[in-house]
Amino acid sequence: MEDQQSYYEQKLRYEVDSWDLREALQNGEKVIALDARSKEAYETEHIPGAINIPHRTMSFESTAHLDKDVLYITYCSGIGCNASTKGALNLVKLGFRVKELIGGLDWWKRDGYETSVELAIKVGTFDCAC
Repeated sequence: MEDQQSYYEQKLRYEVDSWDLREALQNGEKVIALDARSKEAYETEHIPGAINIPHRTMSFESTAHLDKDVLYITYCSGIGCNASTKGALNLVKLGFRVKELIGGLDWWKRDGYETSVELAIKVGTFDCAC
């Protein structure tokens, strides 16, 4: 039982669900949603207030403006996308505190939470940079 308890404790250290993220954002906790998909995917739809740094562009230079005292919650399109995992790994390597959003933007929307849409018209598909 000790191994199983340890497993679940470790899992919760690295993952967050939509409800927990929404609560943290609404309560003003030091947490920032970070969309690790491409700029085009972010501009199509994202979690309100999220920032966008595509995982492929994460470097010391591209993250120098970020506050290392904040907890970053990386996300991507959802279960079929691994941009959030790649982004989380990149940020950890750069010295940031990170958790990954379970289910990404897909589960965020399934839970009924709002999204921000910046493009006036959504046309076709896009490369989410996973």
